[in-house]
Amino acid sequence: MTGRPSPGLDEGALRALVPRALADLVRRGEDFDAAEDALQEALIEALRTWPGAPPRDPRAWLVTVATRRLVDARRSDAARARREQATLAERPPGPARDGDDALLLLFCCCHPGLPPASQVALTLRAVGGLTTREIADAFHVPEATMAQRISRAKRALRGRRLTAPGDLAVVLRVLSLVYAAGHAGRRELTSEAIRLARLLTLATDEPEARGLLALMLLNHARLPARLDAHGRIVALDRQDRTRWDTREIAEGVRVLQSALALGRPGRYQIEAAIAALHDDAASADETDWPQILAWYDDLVALTDDPVRRDPAAVLGRAVALGHAVGAAEGLREADTLREVLGDRHRWHAARGHLLELAGDLAAAGAAYAEAARLATNVAERDHLVRQAARVRSDGRA
Repeated sequence: MTGRPSPGLDEGALRALVPRALADLVRRGEDFDAAEDALQEALIEALRTWPGAPPRDPRAWLVTVATRRLVDARRSDAARARREQATLAERPPGPARDGDDALLLLFCCCHPGLPPASQVALTLRAVGGLTTREIADAFHVPEATMAQRISRAKRALRGRRLTAPGDLAVVLRVLSLVYAAGHAGRRELTSEAIRLARLLTLATDEPEARGLLALMLLNHARLPARLDAHGRIVALDRQDRTRWDTREIAEGVRVLQSALALGRPGRYQIEAAIAALHDDAASADETDWPQILAWYDDLVALTDDPVRRDPAAVLGRAVALGHAVGAAEGLREADTLREVLGDRHRWHAARGHLLELAGDLAAAGAAYAEAARLATNVAERDHLVRQAARVRSDGRA
């Protein structure tokens, strides 16, 4: 940022600077935990001083103040303090490096020394900029539990030079979870996840990276129609498809085709192919369900025990079977999953959809109501309650 100082900076804009500033410090070899603590002190100072004297370059200011805090914390080691000050003078943050910052932090947060839950939490904190409370709300756990998880993750990284990032498969999984958190309500995360996925496709030739980007784009294209004017979920078959982003769909298809052309299909590519078939249909009735079923067959075949390891895939296959072959076949498939998945709201929701497809509206209403009772996400629960009310009303008509 150059030129005249801005009249001020709101907390949202200030928070958006944190991942980049943290990346600058980590890139220099600073300890992750210590760097984040120093940045928190710099943020407090910023909120105190910026309203009266905003800096010309807010990010550089944060890095400078945080670095001073780090140097102060190591003041007993004068030589190291001098090296840190010299580094600050010689390597100011520059816009040419901005595109790498979030990707650097993403790989650091997916360090192989961290368990998956910690990788996700730390990514949302450091890369997504969420507060501990927001992360806890996203995963339906108490704030204290999430705070402990993040603290353990930072302790695990303490003292390590972050030069050995997590493997790409882990990074892709964590990135997909970041997108899912955005899709469920924090939409700014969906854009950040897509941005990071684009960076990954430039950094690797792995087709699954392209597959994940394609999947995000194809799902993101439908977001404008996913909620009604009151913020309520609209089922895919009832969405206004004229509101879908056709340019984003076209881009997603191109990315997917480039991935499939490499001849190494994986989960994200298959899920993207299913999404593309939904996006390609001008109406719900024109959906190519036989082709979707074929892709679900491929998806289920990826794991040795798909019922336990990939319940979403087997439930999706049951629904596709109901549309492609007949509702009765889909219901028989779903019922074989009752013992393992019958306590999950998604099993009851899938069964409700198939029962509605079969014309048994009373049973469908009961299934949707049970799914609503088991759902933990408020928006999804309310949607299922409305589904139950709708089919019951249709049944009485």
